[in-house]
Amino acid sequence: ALVKQVQEFYADFLPINEDLVTLNCGNTIAMTVSAGTAWARDYAHLYERNRQGLEAMLLALKRQPTMIRYQASSAFAQQIARDVHEKIVSDQIFHFRSSGRRGCLLLVLDRVDDPVTPLLSQWTYQAMVHELLGLNNNRVILRGAPNITKELEEVVLSCHQDEFFRTNRHSNFGELGEAIQKLLKDYQNQTQKHDASKLNTIEDMQQFMDKFPELRSQSHNVSKHVAIMGELARLVEICSLMDVSQFEQELACSDDHSIHYKELLDKLGSMHIKIPDKLRLGLLYALRYQHSGNINRVKMEMKRGGVPDQMVDLMDTILKYGGSETRGPGLYGVGTKDIMSKMTKSFMTSVQGVSNVYSQHVPVLIDTLQAILKGKLKQDSHPFITGRGSGDDIPSEVIVFIAGGVTYEEAAKISEFNKSNAGKMRVILGGSTIHNSTSFLEELKGLP
Repeated sequence: ALVKQVQEFYADFLPINEDLVTLNCGNTIAMTVSAGTAWARDYAHLYERNRQGLEAMLLALKRQPTMIRYQASSAFAQQIARDVHEKIVSDQIFHFRSSGRRGCLLLVLDRVDDPVTPLLSQWTYQAMVHELLGLNNNRVILRGAPNITKELEEVVLSCHQDEFFRTNRHSNFGELGEAIQKLLKDYQNQTQKHDASKLNTIEDMQQFMDKFPELRSQSHNVSKHVAIMGELARLVEICSLMDVSQFEQELACSDDHSIHYKELLDKLGSMHIKIPDKLRLGLLYALRYQHSGNINRVKMEMKRGGVPDQMVDLMDTILKYGGSETRGPGLYGVGTKDIMSKMTKSFMTSVQGVSNVYSQHVPVLIDTLQAILKGKLKQDSHPFITGRGSGDDIPSEVIVFIAGGVTYEEAAKISEFNKSNAGKMRVILGGSTIHNSTSFLEELKGLP
């Protein structure tokens, strides 16, 4: 008998990090918005793709969730959670032996609850590369950037193959600069050790030839990270991103209309700020001050500042998509935190000061997970499909699926969450796709 073993692998998703997977499935925001309407059938194929992808994630992890919850503000999340539950109940393939852990929660969410996170500039390596250069299928295209050699026009950036990237993917821009300097120094030391001009004996030559492939691959790796870092630094400089990002964080994290309004008008009139960044600032303002802000004046100033009409129209689109009437209560800390923890948070931000000014934003997802960890996630915002009152409502594992897409900022924060809650609770994050601001706005443009 030649066949020793048959194994089944589920290839419906792409693992990116240890705790991040994507279905690589675009145009899913229109799919989530259409749930429960007459045009839902136009997206039936995408719905199937997402449902099967989520089921494949559970099967690959060999998990049969003891609890399933969904986001109440989303008809789509409810539908897919129901369908996955029915599949688990009716299909024997999901019946795995329990591994003795506390419960596993499947939490189905929808991008609509947090339209802010995909709009923000990023400062950690993986997220920043995706935001500024695009990181798709672990590839980065540098073609067209200044001073890029032929072999660096398209490079692979994958934590499975690249140890430097694996170690530094969640490092911030400053730490990254230091790490790349160290990488360069180490490489220089290696090459000096194996200098071809110092080969005196046959043994030296053999050792050099043995080491040569490793040095070559190391050389490519060093050049790759130096090239990416150089291009990121160039874009940060020419797009005034330090300045833009600081204001984005303020719009995302604090409520102060008169100051924000004045600064927004300054930025919209500025020659130094690029058109896509003016658009993102306008959208962040509209989401924050939907009912109290002067949105018509902001639209006028955006047009005057060079933002094309079609882009300005996204102001209305994003409020229709993720405004206060359609999204759940978690954004801007409403409904998820009490006054005391809000005060503590703003006090901590002012004490920790400038070092955190680019990373003070916390995605809604993290607040939701903190609430689960404390056993305090409300049933009216995240109802149960199954497993309610199962004695222990605090699971040891949470599999999160965000229909409409996740972001690398959420992935970095999940990695941090898993580190600080090791032994208590582990989270795996999955989504239809991984957005940057460009892909997110592209999908919003296509909404009916």
